[in-house]
Amino acid sequence: MNTYAGSILVLGALVASSLAASIDMPEIHNQFQLLGASVSAAKTRESNLIDPNAMAKGKLGPEEEKSAQFWYDLAYEEIAKRLEQPQLDKRRAKNVILFLGDGMSLSTVAAARIHKGQLKGNTGEEDSLSFERFPYTGLSRTYCSNAQVPDSACTATAYLCGVKTNIVALGVTAAVSFNNCSGSEDPANQVDSIAAWAQAAGKATGIVTTTTLTHASPSGAYAKTTNRFFESDTDILTYGEGKNDPATCTDIATQLITQAPGKNFDVMLGGGIGKFLPNTITDPFNKKGERSDGVNLLSRWQGLHPGGVLAYNRNQLLKVNASRITNLIGTFRSGVMSFNKKADPKEEPTLAEMTRKAIEMVSKRDDGYFLFVEGGLIDYGNHYNSPTYSLSETLQFEQAVQEALDITDPEETLIVVTSDHAHPLTISGYPGRGTPILGLNQDYTDANGVKYATLNYAVGTNQYLDEHGQRIDLTDQIGAEDFIHPSYIHGTVGVHAGDDVGIFATGPQSHLFTGVMQQSTIPHLMAYASCIGKGPTLCDN
Repeated sequence: MNTYAGSILVLGALVASSLAASIDMPEIHNQFQLLGASVSAAKTRESNLIDPNAMAKGKLGPEEEKSAQFWYDLAYEEIAKRLEQPQLDKRRAKNVILFLGDGMSLSTVAAARIHKGQLKGNTGEEDSLSFERFPYTGLSRTYCSNAQVPDSACTATAYLCGVKTNIVALGVTAAVSFNNCSGSEDPANQVDSIAAWAQAAGKATGIVTTTTLTHASPSGAYAKTTNRFFESDTDILTYGEGKNDPATCTDIATQLITQAPGKNFDVMLGGGIGKFLPNTITDPFNKKGERSDGVNLLSRWQGLHPGGVLAYNRNQLLKVNASRITNLIGTFRSGVMSFNKKADPKEEPTLAEMTRKAIEMVSKRDDGYFLFVEGGLIDYGNHYNSPTYSLSETLQFEQAVQEALDITDPEETLIVVTSDHAHPLTISGYPGRGTPILGLNQDYTDANGVKYATLNYAVGTNQYLDEHGQRIDLTDQIGAEDFIHPSYIHGTVGVHAGDDVGIFATGPQSHLFTGVMQQSTIPHLMAYASCIGKGPTLCDN
């Protein structure tokens, strides 16, 4: 076993005492809201704020969209239209980095821009995020095959595999119905990701996230499953509705460690160590593993990668010398990582720090790399109706983008920044220039003369009404870090929106990422620019 400088915890240390108090957040997405009414949900499912068994039931999509080729053909048409324009950029992208701001609606981008400027003591509106300065921008249409408003699984399948699928599904076509394990295990229904295309071309690959390594967005790079919530074998029993079991359905964590392309990743950084460990082992954060099959997947990974190392805290990660190891896994929480505002800086690395280390790892390959980096907690902040956290996480995300810009060669690295879906966050009411973006609109009131927040959500937990159903004055409440912003419709948690989201691109062939496009065209454009995959590429010319 590699004991690099004695700084990386070996597997035996998984039973050690906690490295830090874990700040755990409940799983936001559960099956009720995503799929339709559930007949009988297990208590562990019901503890989630949104039940995944509710998201896709009763939702049907067009029959022709169940074929992967339908989406491939559509993407190739969109590429061809772009190639009809003068092509001034002849550069091939040796490297591709896809940054994904989960739940980063255009309103979130605008509010974060203002917040960034106001943190500097300025009015704020005139500021800009790092990726807003990219030379090319476009819009992505985010619906999935059977849903007007998507989740993070069907969208991940779109922007990583180039195919739109059913809500909650990952890496399979829309021909696979919900919780149909036999359908998702059938190779005829499976689709490969751009990570697999990159590996076939000899490139290094990796994933980085502030959620878990088995969460919906990063899983789009490697997993093929009917249900994004099948993260461990235990989850298959929890979310399988009694008709699925781990013997016939491979959980996402197992796919990551034992199947291609996951097992070939050079670097994986994020949270979620619990999905990889048996429930007989205590992890470094004083929590039991989640697996029921007794398998220690991290031990199995170490056996497959004897030159690889595992890191469990920020100090260990920063001490890793990428030139001296072959592979790297970093898992920095039992579940999702903490909001940066709440994270212990001694224990949890920032997204920018993880991005830098990941680039160091994948840059060793002469043939280039594909790297996926997700700011996953922007989504959590918006679900909690807390722009205090969603905007903070967006600023962390834009710093990670800037880090990548600073350490990569713009002549050979294509960087694409986008989001998977929007959130119904609004900026409204004619506030004056420089009005605190997290505060009350001082220049406008409702019909009863009561001032209201500049940032509001369509659906959420707090409507702030008095006994007569009239809005109350929030002057003494708004501005606190834990303040929940107002919403119009009462729900258990905030929801996604169906708006188009932004695409921002810089580097070789970045001019192709303009206009309005299907979200599923994004990986085909990246493949075109880097001459990988089975579709049209720059090298064809």
